[in-house]
Amino acid sequence: MFSLGKLTQKGSRTLDVGWVIDPAREASFIWDAPHKLTRPEGRINHAKGISNCPAISDHESRLVEVTCPIDIKLRFFRDAQGNPSMAAIDGDQSTIRPQQFSQMVMAVHPNEWRDPQRPVIQVMTPLFFVSDEPVWLTQMPAFYHRASPQLPGIMMGGRFPIHVWPRELVWAFEWHDINADLIIKRGDPWFYLNFETENPARHVRLVEAEMTDDLRAYTIGMRGVTNYVSRTFSLFGTARSRRPKKLLKPKKP
Repeated sequence: MFSLGKLTQKGSRTLDVGWVIDPAREASFIWDAPHKLTRPEGRINHAKGISNCPAISDHESRLVEVTCPIDIKLRFFRDAQGNPSMAAIDGDQSTIRPQQFSQMVMAVHPNEWRDPQRPVIQVMTPLFFVSDEPVWLTQMPAFYHRASPQLPGIMMGGRFPIHVWPRELVWAFEWHDINADLIIKRGDPWFYLNFETENPARHVRLVEAEMTDDLRAYTIGMRGVTNYVSRTFSLFGTARSRRPKKLLKPKKP
């Protein structure tokens, strides 16, 4: 049985969180490493300046940024029967082949939308995070980045425990203005991550982790579970009981 309490190092000021880009996935080299957010420009020396606010500084220092690996240029439309669909804007000039694009970018069935007028799409990633101590990951929009053109909807965030459920991340987008195109350029800030520990004062140190046999076997157990059950959090107990004591193995330089 995996015990959370035994793994907690209460005397440590930092906690290691490993990131993995699954090397078994095709074209894994298109994915940049996640990195700490670069602090916004415009710092001033004024004692009361925004850049000297400890609350803002602490918040920004904890954000991790993930950049978009491909050019996404999509237009929403409905076919002659009224069924929702989408198409690439640039056609033959697209930087990604249609077959690979369709494997990576998926439309959610209309029955699963939150609003019948707001389509939802998902972009699958090979990126996940893992920890051997209790850590919850929160995925959120890249709110310090002003997209141009402006996104025609909102990114749908999420929160889950990576010490129990180190699953591959998904970028989910709810399309509010279906008359506007969705355009994101490769390399643009795509989304942010924040990591919560049992001690709110602790900071996280990102380390590239090995895809060990134990880690791969463990993640395979949670892959595709949404096709079988609707409440995946109900499987946390099973995941804990089958978790090896150590999953995080830092990658050697």
